[in-house]
Amino acid sequence: MNEIIATYSIAAVDPETGEAGVAVQSKFLGVGSVVPWAKAGVGAVATQAFANPSYGPDGLTYLRNGKSAQQTLDALIANDKDASERQAGVVDALGNAATFTGENCYDWAGGITGTNYAAQGNILVNEETVTEMGRVFEGSNGTLADRLLASLQAAQEAGGDSRGKQSAAIYVEKENGGYGGLSDVYVDLRVDDHPEPIEELFRIYHLHQLYFAKPRPENIKPIEGSLKEDVVMGLYRAGYLESTQVNEESFYKGLTAFLHTENFEERELEKGFIDDEVVQFLRKLKR
Repeated sequence: MNEIIATYSIAAVDPETGEAGVAVQSKFLGVGSVVPWAKAGVGAVATQAFANPSYGPDGLTYLRNGKSAQQTLDALIANDKDASERQAGVVDALGNAATFTGENCYDWAGGITGTNYAAQGNILVNEETVTEMGRVFEGSNGTLADRLLASLQAAQEAGGDSRGKQSAAIYVEKENGGYGGLSDVYVDLRVDDHPEPIEELFRIYHLHQLYFAKPRPENIKPIEGSLKEDVVMGLYRAGYLESTQVNEESFYKGLTAFLHTENFEERELEKGFIDDEVVQFLRKLKR
């Protein structure tokens, strides 16, 4: 018997930002290593059921060369003798979407498309698992990653994989969105084996945003008054200052050491200002 990857996934793009990504959950070890494929400004591909990993790079090549989502999916299927056992979703950079479920996929299996997304799943409890992904994606706000994760969680609550839960992943590309602006890999997070993979994926996504997202303008605060006192006390408790009575030089030396040790380089600001997200983190630290 072929090894079946039972899963549900949503592939999507944001034409305004050029972001493209996939979120996925399955009763399968390390599903993030197989299903999600995306390229900023090009589109996204999800390949599952008796998955064909070549659908990812081949599909993105078709999209990059100008094929639409449907034309790309048609080409992938036409070149695959085992297409009846495949399931896939494709979204192009313009937001056109296509989904395919082969006739030999295990019930419940199917997919839906809407503006900017394709949602699909197999060996599911019910059809609502897929329809809820689409409904929540259409009605949610935030970044593409936020919307993908909200859709994944809604799918689980609606029924999910009939065999249970094991792994989940999210992969999103954004031009220059990676660490230091040096790559397009904006979010690449996997939970390979966990009793509550979606909850764990949310947890590490929130950590990812804390460490790697840029400060929001409304969270940039001047280091003065009671806020500075809180920062000094936090740095002291965490061992970055030897005393709460410090001069400017030792204060900023301790603050810089804290930011770099805790991997907050992306949130480091010009002298005299601090990100309130960093302050909240510092307040929780203990010596």
